[in-house]
Amino acid sequence: MAERLIYGFHAVLGRLRRDPESVFGLYVSGLRHDARAREVLELAETLGLKVTRVDHQRLDSMVGTRRHQGVLARIDASQRMAVLDDVLESLPSFSEPAFLLVLDGVQDPHNLGACLRVADAAGAHAVVAPKDRAVSLNATAIKVASGAADAVPYITVTNLARALEQMKKAGIWVIGAAGEAEKSLFDIDLKGPIAWVLGAEGDGLRRLTCATCDELAHIPMQGSVGSLNVSVASGICLFETFRQRNI
Repeated sequence: MAERLIYGFHAVLGRLRRDPESVFGLYVSGLRHDARAREVLELAETLGLKVTRVDHQRLDSMVGTRRHQGVLARIDASQRMAVLDDVLESLPSFSEPAFLLVLDGVQDPHNLGACLRVADAAGAHAVVAPKDRAVSLNATAIKVASGAADAVPYITVTNLARALEQMKKAGIWVIGAAGEAEKSLFDIDLKGPIAWVLGAEGDGLRRLTCATCDELAHIPMQGSVGSLNVSVASGICLFETFRQRNI
């Protein structure tokens, strides 16, 4: 059975609360005796899960970073496998229209994690990204996502343009965020089924991705900065959608 590591209090506690059966092992630094560590230990005891106390340096070596906050879990990686068909088929069961975030080639795991966190906060049903020319959902992205990586389905596709066409056939309006677009996102009706598509850091949307979108929109910029970080731009687009649907 495939395994992966998650670390940080948000990610570990989120997994323990939502899907404890997928947790194979818990490791807590011997240096942590504070309230947050006790919360993990008490929840693990309630669930009947064994906790191994280890040296802080061992956690460093297990995850390749010191930013693990002293807590790590081994989990079943297979339970994160999701495909676009499954998500599209499940959309009619939601009380609101489809709401997806598509990332075209995001390379930075910190940005991916932040996008997942924004998607969860805004109520998006899934995040979609290409398998190639994009960062994987690694431990750093999961840590930055602060639990959102286990709450929002993350779907990788072989051909992004084909996946966008599949969304369009399912009745989803595909909108690409592009600085050169004539229309502002504030001038678009976002109350229906929507998939927002945002591009990689610095490069923006690829040509074929742009051509596949139903519509392009820009974020109005008032200052001297020419572009925004992809996670910031995702937040603006997703929460404008949320705002329109809740006024």
